[in-house]
Amino acid sequence: MIENIDELFKHLTHGVYVIGVRDGERQNAFTAAWVMQVSFNPPLLAISINPEHYSYQLLKCGKICTVNVLAQQQMVVAEHFGRSGKDKMAGFQWQQDHTGAPILSASLAYFDCQVSHFADAGDHVIAVCEVLSAALLNQDKPLLYNQTGNLDGSSELYG
Repeated sequence: MIENIDELFKHLTHGVYVIGVRDGERQNAFTAAWVMQVSFNPPLLAISINPEHYSYQLLKCGKICTVNVLAQQQMVVAEHFGRSGKDKMAGFQWQQDHTGAPILSASLAYFDCQVSHFADAGDHVIAVCEVLSAALLNQDKPLLYNQTGNLDGSSELYG
């Protein structure tokens, strides 16, 4: 076991995102920090998701999603979408682009994506997604994962 691994991983710089997913009329959103660009041409993003979560079922069946970049002042939004709940979408303004996946209107920017393929990755699944459209919605600085403390409860998950 590596001592203080939870603290060491927080030194990897990455943002905090709300991932919007849709399968037909069913939609949901969840907070994610494990998102990264993996290709220039075509533009691809990789998203890590827990396969036991409801959002994974929607992503797997619908094969579309949005990656919504959160601003530094949106910690409450990150907390909200990081919890399980019946209707997490209520109380927020949403829009759609090419795929029809939900876009959080208050986010800094979004990437509208179609899933290319999935790969198993330990206790998570990686969804590799092609970016079909993207736009800047608001001006601000992005929220970084190391600014969230133990928001996701990850300190207890290293083993």
